[in-house]
Amino acid sequence: MYLFIFSLLLALFMYVNSKNVFEDQQARIEKLETKVTTYKDSVASLIESNYDLSLFNLEQNDDALTYFEDQGYDTSTLIPLIKDELYALNEVKGEHPLIPYAGTGGNKMLINSIRLLNHKWIIANFSDAQIWGELFFSYEVVNGELKFKLVDSFLYPMQ
Repeated sequence: MYLFIFSLLLALFMYVNSKNVFEDQQARIEKLETKVTTYKDSVASLIESNYDLSLFNLEQNDDALTYFEDQGYDTSTLIPLIKDELYALNEVKGEHPLIPYAGTGGNKMLINSIRLLNHKWIIANFSDAQIWGELFFSYEVVNGELKFKLVDSFLYPMQ
């Protein structure tokens, strides 16, 4: 009789314990499925953002790259050269040759970042640590020499 009751209690304990373990595992699975769905949405959003960012980018524009390659330029060295030339203009004595605004407080206007849109256009932002603005200019490579021409610029109002 004691053996029967002990067996019954043991079976009941095992049933309740396994039921709790099963429910706990189900809850974990549901949480993980929710996380996976959230992460998939985040990845899809990042892929879309990445695509949007690559739309106006020389390195992703096959037609613009082909333009340079047809002229005999190696784009893997030309693109860094263009950026380096623009950043090198920051080191010119006096005012920056491409930025039509004077710096404030004795600071010089410097180009901070550059985006090569295609084989003809560049946008850049500039600042002197107090005021900032953006530039839109065209460029061309003639016999290995870069020529920049300011098309438009604006300065954000001071706050």
